Amino acid sequence: MTDDDQFARARMAAGAVFVRNDEVLLVHKTYGNGWDIPGGYLEPGEAPGEACRREVREELGIDRAPQRLLVHDWAPSPGEGDKVLYMFYCGELGDERDIALQKAELDKWEWVPINKVDDYVIPRLGRRLRQAYTAFAHNLPIYLEHGELAP
Repeated sequence: MTDDDQFARARMAAGAVFVRNDEVLLVHKTYGNGWDIPGGYLEPGEAPGEACRREVREELGIDRAPQRLLVHDWAPSPGEGDKVLYMFYCGELGDERDIALQKAELDKWEWVPINKVDDYVIPRLGRRLRQAYTAFAHNLPIYLEHGELAP
């Protein structure tokens, strides 16, 4: 065993949270689990905030820099190993007519009331997204493990 084998190697992802009153923006993927937030995995050497901005630009066709961290979630997956997930508030969406979906990955987007997100997303994302909305409302970042508040 090498020294490097002693340390965790987590996959990292960053996503954007856009809020409109009591609603959050979801995008529908043409693959995988369907509804999600704009975002994706970090590239080697890329900071989470940079990845979030890149993903929003790629997926929605708009340039929005993250304004503040909402959630940091340690969320390992049996099939994918350790994962660290970041959710950033990216400000007002702006003119919705500027959205140009990345057609290779997305086919629609929708504003969804926060109390209805579980009807759209997988349970662990629903937990994380509700916590992100709470963080937004209280202007605080939240640390999670598996989408749940951690000590």
